Amino acid sequence: LQPTGNITLGNYIGAIRQMKNLQEEYDSYIFVADMHAITVPQDKKNLVNNTRSLIAIYLACGINPDKNTIYIQSENPYHANLSWILECNTYFGELSRMTQFKDKSLKHQNFSSGLLTYPVLMAADILIYDADYVPVGKDQKQHLELARDIAERFNKKYGETFKIPEPIISFDGNDILIKDLQNPLVKMSKSAENKKGVILLLDDLEVTRKKIMSATTDSEMRVVYDVENKPGISNLMNIYRSVTGKTFE
Repeated sequence: LQPTGNITLGNYIGAIRQMKNLQEEYDSYIFVADMHAITVPQDKKNLVNNTRSLIAIYLACGINPDKNTIYIQSENPYHANLSWILECNTYFGELSRMTQFKDKSLKHQNFSSGLLTYPVLMAADILIYDADYVPVGKDQKQHLELARDIAERFNKKYGETFKIPEPIISFDGNDILIKDLQNPLVKMSKSAENKKGVILLLDDLEVTRKKIMSATTDSEMRVVYDVENKPGISNLMNIYRSVTGKTFE
C-alpha cells in the first residue's frame, strides 16, 4: 500500500486482512510503496510520517513480523534498477491503455511520466522476488496481467529469467471491492474529495457510525444483493459480510 494519507476500511478488507490470512500459509514479502506514492507530489515530512504510520497499522492489524518480510520499497535500490530494464521492454501503448492511468491522468492535467510508467515499477516489485503468487483485487488484476506479459516477453528475448506469477484473488474466494459510501459506483479511496464516503481505519467509532448511517442507498424498501440495480445497498452488504464473516443468506 502507498503511504499517502490514512488507510481506509477498503484497504483493510481488500489487502491487509488478506495479508494476515495468507501469512499462515505462505512466505510473504510486504512493503510500503513509498516510490509509488511520488507519482503525484508529496510533502516530504508527511511521506515519512505516513510510512511509519502504515507499518504500525500493518502490525496493529495482525501482520506478524516473524512470519513476513516487511520493508520499505525505496530501501531496496533494485526495484528502480529493474524497473528501468523492464521499461525498455514495455510498449507505450500497453501503458497508455491501463485503466488507472486513464482515470488518474484525467484528474491531473500536468501529470508526471511516473504516472504512466508506475505499472512497470509494480512489475519489478513482483518479479524481483521470484514471486509465485500475488494477492490482487479486482482493480489490480490488469497490473498483474501486464507484469506477466512483460516477464514472458523478456524470457522469450533473453532466456528464462523471471518466474511467471499467478494471482490469488481473495482468501475466502470472493473478489470484494469496497465502494464509496456516498458514490457506490466508485471504489472507496483515501483521496476522495467527499470524506463522508470513506471509512478510515483510525476513524472514531461515532464518526464511522455517522458515515454508515448517511450512506447512499435507494428508495426501495428491500435489502437484496444486486450490484447493478442496488449498488448502495450491495456495498453496505459487502462491508457487513466482510467484517462479520456472515453470508448474504
